[in-house]
Amino acid sequence: MEAVSIQDVDGLLESVSSQPRPRRCVSVVIVTYYTGPLLWRSIAAALAQDEVAEVIVVDNGNWDRTREELTRMTAEDARIRLLTGHGNVGFAAGCNMGAQIAKGRFLFVLNPDAILPRGAVAALLSEGLKHGGTGHWMAGGRLLNVDGTEQAGARRGPLTPWTALVEMTKLYTVAPKHPYFRRFNNHCEPCPGETVDMPVISGACMLMPTSAYEAVRGMDESFFLHVEDVDFCLRFRSGGGRVLYAPGVEVVHFKSSSRANRIRIERLKSESMIRYFKRHFSGVYPVGFLTLVSILIYMGFCARALHILGGRISAVAGMNGRVGRSRAGRAVRLSRRAALR
Repeated sequence: MEAVSIQDVDGLLESVSSQPRPRRCVSVVIVTYYTGPLLWRSIAAALAQDEVAEVIVVDNGNWDRTREELTRMTAEDARIRLLTGHGNVGFAAGCNMGAQIAKGRFLFVLNPDAILPRGAVAALLSEGLKHGGTGHWMAGGRLLNVDGTEQAGARRGPLTPWTALVEMTKLYTVAPKHPYFRRFNNHCEPCPGETVDMPVISGACMLMPTSAYEAVRGMDESFFLHVEDVDFCLRFRSGGGRVLYAPGVEVVHFKSSSRANRIRIERLKSESMIRYFKRHFSGVYPVGFLTLVSILIYMGFCARALHILGGRISAVAGMNGRVGRSRAGRAVRLSRRAALR
């Protein structure tokens, strides 16, 4: 990622407005649910950004010791603000809660297991202002796995019932270059060399003017978990905003760090996708086709749930087997000792 100085960003901020802007102009919103130690790294990396005015931590659920540590941190650093006591209201509602109290001119929605490198916020601001100016825009970076490979989800095409069908049935393997069989996730395609418009970016890393977030009334809270970022990007673009993908800003995203029930997550993901299709594509696609896609989504959920359950049963059986072998070995040793007496 090319280094971008704070002076560069200040100059861009001044160039798009007649009013001088503060150096610290970004509010970071982190929604956390039993995230674990990665939360501290995410907060520290966000606070290390020169442009960050505050980090708003929305506690949807955490261990008591985590909550106590967050409370202690807010007392020691005025830039950390904590929203807690509301329970698990979902990711979309958590983002909206954080945005409602944000003081910055720019809002950065960041996952608690995403670690920003030095200069990431400055670079995203620079790209957003360069391509979006004073209009409504949002920018996201290139998400990386821990091993450095590109992660699925950071750059995606439009999610429609057809693209979902292509993705679920792997029809893209039949004719990978045919426009009708393009995947929803674009991470397997060559990465752009510069910032480009993208239909959908990931809710794990979204920077935008706070006014742009408010203009579309934030995230849709009817999506408890997953697909809310897809819906947000669709509504954002429908309202005339630009969604930008900046590959030069690389962010490590650990994923699946929350101690949430995996089967419940898969169920919520399936329900959110079906809700999204009904909301945006009823009347556009034949009812029978939407029903077919919904059935395939539920079948996929059942298959994943069975796979998860199978893994749990295997783990328990393996553990019991090890315990059984250990106990059997102990019994043999004791019998041998008794025989020698």
